[in-house]
Amino acid sequence: MIRKAVIPAAGFGTRFLPATKSQPKEMLPIVDTPVIQYVVEEAVASGITDILMVIGKGKRAIEEHFDRSFQLESQLLEKNKTAELEAVRRVSDLADIHFVWQKEMKGLGDAIYCGRFHVNDEPFAVLLGDTLMDSDVPATKQLLDVYEQYESPVVLLEEVERSRVSQYGVIDGAEISQGVYKVDDFVEKPAVAEAPSNLVIASRYVFTPDIFDYIARTKPGKGGEIQITDAMRMMVKDRAMYGVRLEGARCDIGNKEGFVRTNIEFALKRPDMAESLKGYIKRLAEEL
Repeated sequence: MIRKAVIPAAGFGTRFLPATKSQPKEMLPIVDTPVIQYVVEEAVASGITDILMVIGKGKRAIEEHFDRSFQLESQLLEKNKTAELEAVRRVSDLADIHFVWQKEMKGLGDAIYCGRFHVNDEPFAVLLGDTLMDSDVPATKQLLDVYEQYESPVVLLEEVERSRVSQYGVIDGAEISQGVYKVDDFVEKPAVAEAPSNLVIASRYVFTPDIFDYIARTKPGKGGEIQITDAMRMMVKDRAMYGVRLEGARCDIGNKEGFVRTNIEFALKRPDMAESLKGYIKRLAEEL
């Protein structure tokens, strides 16, 4: 049973400047909850109890969010705001959360490599800290179920329009059961005409600890970054690797329009604001 996860959260978030000048992009709220809290909750709902976050400069707010705030709790208690008190205490009790610093921004492969001592020769999950999934069964749980069956590395896949494949890492492989693929190769951001499929890597992984050996052998690519896809391309030549097609949706919050849309979609699921928001959207649509 996999109990550990690594959550890389060290990037600068330049697409959301100036908001991310002094605030981590992972702390941007979807309604009233930071993006990274949704990610942690997904991991916990999948059975993971031990989480290592890889952070960098300007990310102290993430540490503080998952730590106890005794002054705030005291004020909420004094004002008898029990619901709010329960909500903030719950955040610090979600899981055993640890932090390590990525001293240089050297890519996702390097960020994952920062977790090698914490993982301690165990299989582990990787969840990107700035990507949300909307699914009935937690996306990470979908991966873990496939890992339990094959005991080999697994990546989450999303089916996208072919016109978009050049934005992602794409798999070359064959479907061996409903939604499960045996991977032959990974191709990073291929031209549309050269893409082996329209199944792209969707920000969630389950790795065996030997991935660190492949990362250590991976040479820096564009921008001096160590790409996890390059390490995976070496790995798949030596051992079986699998992909599982996401049952659900990946929320595109990598750009401002997607971020706004995700806020609206999640707000419409909230019983405390859904009806009012629906009325507002209808009135706005009539005006447009």
